[in-house]
Amino acid sequence: MTQPSRRPVIIWLILVAITLGYLALDSSADHRASTAVTIVAIVLALVKARFIFREFMQARNAPVLLGRLTDLWVLLIGAALLGSYLTGLAVR
Repeated sequence: MTQPSRRPVIIWLILVAITLGYLALDSSADHRASTAVTIVAIVLALVKARFIFREFMQARNAPVLLGRLTDLWVLLIGAALLGSYLTGLAVR
């Protein structure tokens, strides 16, 4: 009998730690939208999205092109989110 892999549990614990880290960062803020906190929140969400793509949507074992496309998606979404946020700050 083969033992199940511990990798999903470890990745899940990392995702939980990232979430708890963000919550600690958010609770230490003074309830105003800080640019640094917002950028960190976006980056943490993108890191979590990549972990989820790779580990729980099986992109890690997929063909190389699919792995690269999921990475590209994360980068494009990150650029769009950060770009729109920073543009909004400049316009305001």
